[in-house]
Amino acid sequence: MGNSLVTLFLLTLLLLVGNVQCNPNYREALAKSLLFFQGQRSGRLSSDQQIKWRSNSGLFDGRLANVDLSGGYYDAGDNVKFNFPMAYTTTMLSWATIEYGKRMGPQIKEARAAIRWATDYLLKCATSTPGRLYVGVGDPNVDHKCWERPEDMDTVRTVYWVSPSNPGSDVAAETAAALAAASIVFRRVDPTYSNKLLRTAQQVYHFALQYQGSYSDSLGSAVCPFYCSYSGFKDELLWGAAWLFRATNAVFYYNLVKSLGADDQPDIFSWDNKYAGAHVLLSRRALLNGDKNFDQYKQEAENFMCKILPNSPSSSTQYTQGGLMYKLPESNLQYVTSITFLLTTYSKYMSATKHTFNCGNVLVTTNTLRSIAKRQVDYILGANPLRMSYMVGYGPYFPKRVHHRGSSLPSIEAHPQTIGCDGGFNPFFHSMNPNPNILVGAIVGGPNQNDGFPDDRSDYSHSEPATYINGAFVGPLAYFAGIH
Repeated sequence: MGNSLVTLFLLTLLLLVGNVQCNPNYREALAKSLLFFQGQRSGRLSSDQQIKWRSNSGLFDGRLANVDLSGGYYDAGDNVKFNFPMAYTTTMLSWATIEYGKRMGPQIKEARAAIRWATDYLLKCATSTPGRLYVGVGDPNVDHKCWERPEDMDTVRTVYWVSPSNPGSDVAAETAAALAAASIVFRRVDPTYSNKLLRTAQQVYHFALQYQGSYSDSLGSAVCPFYCSYSGFKDELLWGAAWLFRATNAVFYYNLVKSLGADDQPDIFSWDNKYAGAHVLLSRRALLNGDKNFDQYKQEAENFMCKILPNSPSSSTQYTQGGLMYKLPESNLQYVTSITFLLTTYSKYMSATKHTFNCGNVLVTTNTLRSIAKRQVDYILGANPLRMSYMVGYGPYFPKRVHHRGSSLPSIEAHPQTIGCDGGFNPFFHSMNPNPNILVGAIVGGPNQNDGFPDDRSDYSHSEPATYINGAFVGPLAYFAGIH
């Protein structure tokens, strides 16, 4: 009897694993990828809050500059609001909604809510004080020494900004991109809000253009090494102009895009380096409208794809034995999700006109890009050597000890007493126990180059979730959810 039970258990296990591997539930994953953003919310939580272990936090953010900067998102597993990656996350969530909204079903409302939580905050940052763009709240060097719940925060909530004398073209142009992209999302459902987003986007972009300089130079250790703008600000100026052109169709932004001249052609896309995203965004006009003025961007987008595809002669992208794109050791999945978004989107543009292209002697079709993208999505959802889903709360096996303060510490309801700056390290941070609160939908930094994953809370390179990992994954999930 015992043996047959063991056999039955193993068969059930195989079926479970097989189910994750062969037939991921993209709709479920899409819903969870959006739910994650509720776990990252800062400010006064709304009545629709489904992640119940979170409470209000950062209600007085901005007070040190006599402004209200409550709201927005904590970037990852800490309690800091960094606007550079937050704006990129917002741009990507907006692009996902513009591109794949029809495939989202009921989740489109959740996508809009996730975007609006960020844009309400970014609007405050852009309009509270003339001549200033606020770009972050919370001193990262102080915050990172603490392990405490956002609800208990007692660290100094330093306010950071850029201005004509301390410019930040990178963060300003990314903020403009986010507001412009979001204005398209809300155009039909809330025209007044949409107009406000677009007006503000234009003002912030003008500031980025007029006072050129990198926010890393202006703000130093407040943003570096955390979210240093390593690629400079020209990529954001292009990306911001491309989004404003998409939102307005104005010749002014077209001329701006053209005037920015020859671009770098990297083999990466991330919160820091926007060139590849801008090229794919601009290539749409060439592919869907046959507009020859945009052929340059089509060529650049295809050069990028040739650097990503594994069998392309110009490929510069490593893949693990399990089939995962491997770019950099720290939080590799952020690059995988962002690049996968470009793969599905370019594939979608190609399929509209049955377009194909070549990487050397290798023919690339819609299906070439789609199958590489699907392999990445499925790997993240559990089709990998460890049979581990890298999305928390999805599938039978997922990371249990994510590097995230709120998730790893008992909730206010379970532990009403304050947990101070040092109070969270012992017993919680150093515990081998699973996190008490499941941060549903969070995608962690991911496995190492050998497809291994230690599930160790202190290993932030692999175990820390981040808004921009999820922000870029919503689009590909909606793409595949809509095909079934």
